Amino acid sequence: MSYQSQEAARYTALVNAINTTNAALQPFANPNVDTAFAQSALGLKLRAVLADGRGSNVTIADFLLRNPVRATAWGIEELATNTQTSTATLSRFARTLGFTGYAALRNGIAETLQNALQPVFHPVDKLRDALLRSSDNSGKNGGNNPIIAESLEASLNNLQAAAAGLNPSLLTSTAHKILAAETVYTLGFGISSHLAAILALDLQPFCRQAINVVEFGGTEVAAGRLMNIGPKDLLISISFPRYASDAVMLTRYARDRFAHVIALTDSMASPLTAWAHDVLVAPASHPVLSSSYGAALLVTEALVTSVMVSNNNLGNQVMQAEKLTDAISAYLYSDKPGHEPGEKSGAKRIVRGL
Repeated sequence: MSYQSQEAARYTALVNAINTTNAALQPFANPNVDTAFAQSALGLKLRAVLADGRGSNVTIADFLLRNPVRATAWGIEELATNTQTSTATLSRFARTLGFTGYAALRNGIAETLQNALQPVFHPVDKLRDALLRSSDNSGKNGGNNPIIAESLEASLNNLQAAAAGLNPSLLTSTAHKILAAETVYTLGFGISSHLAAILALDLQPFCRQAINVVEFGGTEVAAGRLMNIGPKDLLISISFPRYASDAVMLTRYARDRFAHVIALTDSMASPLTAWAHDVLVAPASHPVLSSSYGAALLVTEALVTSVMVSNNNLGNQVMQAEKLTDAISAYLYSDKPGHEPGEKSGAKRIVRGL
């Protein structure tokens, strides 16, 4: 088979994979594909042309960023018609991006999309691989499942990496910004929403105001809670693979309104980092789960600790801790060992089985 035939076959396979995956994603109206493409190396090149280019180059870059999947299915003539340019212009445009011609550019778009789409199903592939390896090892190692050991090791590695990577000066400066903010917003979708809730609950006694954005009601209600964010406020945005597109959208909203944005995510390649002033990294790799959240909880606790021991106003922190203790003390279990619950208050014992 000639080189041209091999390239054509490879391109066809890529497009077929993209179309198959895209069809599976249609019922969910998933906007992550275009977002991931725009964040890719090729997407960044197109965004640079969009920002600094001129004339037809801007038109082409804009169209490709808005319609990357469609572009992979079109020939050069069809794309020229839809962008109201010429085939010669498209060829020149491809060369300005470092491709040998339009065919190479289209192949590059297809490869980038394939890489962008794959993470959506990556956890499924991980689970399938884990189950296959478990079945291959059934009856071996005394019935012990090696995947469980791998998962524990991955979680421990994440915790160690997060602890080693935490910058004390960044934690301290972040704590000062949290205490100085008029309102601290925490944001997370899916499992990240629980981390955001923990963070809001722990910060609430020490901040002027703490609001958990995604508490109930979905994205529409979350956007409503965030509508008044401004330059004196701070947003802590949390997202891990598979990243929630709404988290990225609302984080950008906050950044556009000049709020200070802190991202808690798994790596600097996360889509949140583009809109964050500060990034707290919590590695989240796992052999089965889409993400491991142990390290994220570690970083959350480190951040709250930094706020509580901040030397901005130690007296106020102690006073707030005392107020919190007074407020919740009536609801805390306080019976000593050896005493029946409720004995001091004269409460009646509940006799079971009668």
